[in-house]
Amino acid sequence: MALTTAPEQIDRIVGNYHHNPFDVLGPHRIQIDGKDVWTVRAYLPKAESAWVIMPDSRQAVSMTNEHHGDFFECILDVDDLASYQLRYEADGHEHVIYDPYAFRSPLVTEYDAHLFGEGNHHRIYEKLGAHPTTIDDVTGIYFAVWAPNARNVSILGDFNDWDGRQHQMNIGHGGIWGLFIPELTVGAHYKYEIKNHEGHIYEKSDPYGFQQEVRPKTASIVADLNSYGWQDDAWMEQRRHQEPLSQPISVYELHLGSWMHESSNNPALQPDGTESPVVTVADLKPGARFLTYRELADRLIPYIKELGFTHIELLPIAEHPFDGSWGYQVTGYYAATSRYGSPEDLMYFIDQCHQNGIGVLVDWVPGHFPKDGHGLAFFDGTHLYEHADPRKGEHKEWGTLVFNYGRNEVRNFLVANALFWFDKYHIDGIRVDAVASMLYLDYNRKSGEWVANEYGGRENIEAADCLRQTNHLLFSYYPGILSIAEESTSWPMVSWPTYVGGLGFNLKWNMGWMHDMLDYFSMDPWFRQFHQNNVTFSIWYAFSENFMLALSHDEVVHGKSNMIGKMPGDEWQKHANMRCLYTYMFMHPGKKTLFMGMEFGQWSEWNVWGDLEWHLLQYQPHKELKAFFEQLNTTYRSEPALYTQDFDQQGFEWIDCSDNRHSVVAFIRRAKDSDEFIVVVCNFTPQPHSHYRVGVPAKGYYREVFNSDAREFGGSNMGNLGGKWSEDWAYHNRAYSLDLTLPPLATVVFKLDPARTSSAALSGFV
Repeated sequence: MALTTAPEQIDRIVGNYHHNPFDVLGPHRIQIDGKDVWTVRAYLPKAESAWVIMPDSRQAVSMTNEHHGDFFECILDVDDLASYQLRYEADGHEHVIYDPYAFRSPLVTEYDAHLFGEGNHHRIYEKLGAHPTTIDDVTGIYFAVWAPNARNVSILGDFNDWDGRQHQMNIGHGGIWGLFIPELTVGAHYKYEIKNHEGHIYEKSDPYGFQQEVRPKTASIVADLNSYGWQDDAWMEQRRHQEPLSQPISVYELHLGSWMHESSNNPALQPDGTESPVVTVADLKPGARFLTYRELADRLIPYIKELGFTHIELLPIAEHPFDGSWGYQVTGYYAATSRYGSPEDLMYFIDQCHQNGIGVLVDWVPGHFPKDGHGLAFFDGTHLYEHADPRKGEHKEWGTLVFNYGRNEVRNFLVANALFWFDKYHIDGIRVDAVASMLYLDYNRKSGEWVANEYGGRENIEAADCLRQTNHLLFSYYPGILSIAEESTSWPMVSWPTYVGGLGFNLKWNMGWMHDMLDYFSMDPWFRQFHQNNVTFSIWYAFSENFMLALSHDEVVHGKSNMIGKMPGDEWQKHANMRCLYTYMFMHPGKKTLFMGMEFGQWSEWNVWGDLEWHLLQYQPHKELKAFFEQLNTTYRSEPALYTQDFDQQGFEWIDCSDNRHSVVAFIRRAKDSDEFIVVVCNFTPQPHSHYRVGVPAKGYYREVFNSDAREFGGSNMGNLGGKWSEDWAYHNRAYSLDLTLPPLATVVFKLDPARTSSAALSGFV
């Protein structure tokens, strides 16, 4: 039979360097002797013989392989070839498949590619990646990957013996390669084989893949994220209608892999009873393994409810190759880490959190990515996701690469990724890691190691625009959520709306407050009188941004000691100092975040390879500290004055901030649209004070609603017998005052009791 295509075209297919295999393979309408006929061409490596099975008659028409032993062709004089199949023999076995090159309906349209090229395709993850779909009544998986500079791209998988010759992809609009593989199902393992124009081969995981193998393996896994049946409609509807900044927000930050482990004596099981593909942790005791997402739901959620936190914040759960990176060196931005189970398992965990009234925040890392060969680095044989110039494209200190935020498709990758976690996993917020590293071109770079922007400045304008676009879209699509910046500099308007020039976050970690307070509490109490400014300075700028007060994982690693180790004095004083600090933190304007282990006074630094020191809870001081947190969160959540005006100067008023001789401060917190207020007095020394007078704004009985020195918390149980009546003694420029007892190293909180005050007034006692 005469060839119906040029030999050089066949050679390019056989050599696996054709950029458009659809031009050669599959069905083609041609003319022979003036008559329209079909030719079907197939490249079937290792096949010994092949046939085309006609769709209606099931007749098998033999194919020939005259030009090359693996390239088959036949001529068919028929009108319709829809849904034909190929039958071939290889290695003594017969195979019947649908021809991938017979399906020419691309999932990625020209309009999709146009939006992606603009950086405005908000759901690009529904187009790129691997997606179960049906074309011409045949089910299968459609693959699409952006690799504009590749010479050719193939799909490797367990379904083709990882042979890149068998499923060569076709390049379409915008440098996007695509191919539909019929009858392939969810669960298939795959990678992309990418060749550059020099013929160098790169095997890459799918940048938009929804699941990856358990490390150290790196293949992507076809997953269906639309099959889980969510039960959190009430939570999602409530969230949509609330203003989070006027709600209590108390966040428990944790790393899922080191909160708690399980022994090998208790294997993890899937809902169907089969064993989960979770992995052991080599650096722990022999046989220890991670808890699964479902096991974490059973153990973590009751614990969080008992403590009273409103949210949990998960250190990055996107796929990462190295446990010791804590998740901050991401290779699979769209893949929930398989360490703890499947995507559906994570959905179940978040669903259960919502059904139990707990919000879920996730750390998001758009600032850098690692150089691992299977990841984004040098993806299509060029610097695709990163800058080519190392002065802009590399964090030398971290050994990572920087995204090219000025490239529309890269910005689209990141913006859509943030939207993805809210869309598919129903998360309630993100905490964006290392924002400062994104915003400054000279971040951790010496002179001559960075490139100025177009105006000669050090600001990364493209990164700032990327963050603005992300936040604008997040709040447009998902009102009621949180977007939190870990930003350690004085970049202006981080938590201001984008329409006034801000970056668009609605919260920013207050790194200045954290450093000031940890420096203050680490010093001997006698010296604190000389450093009163550490306590008071934060109020000077407290309302310039929407601040979150955070004592995070970064403060309990790398030789910094855990919180209890930072505190001076004997063991009792260490615990008292912590209770005083935490209470002051919860009374101070701003939302709150604490890292796991702080709630019961862990002594050791956080170790990503181990558990928290749960054994400490058998000892009374640690048990009492946990009870303290339960009551502190209860008090915080029950008093609107402590959270409704966190970001308004009307919500805070100093009573006295100048008593540095006693290291005492007193202030008022006021509720929004209400006359309610809270009086807070902090004694930062171990010296108790009796008859300490504090001015108050109203006459009446002030109930002591919280005392960090209470006996049930392990304190000395000094206090004010449940409350104090005001006296007509003008003090602190107020007409009334309280004569208080201030316990050592303690914060005491008072609230005017209108009912008791009114009752006493009617009886003539006041």
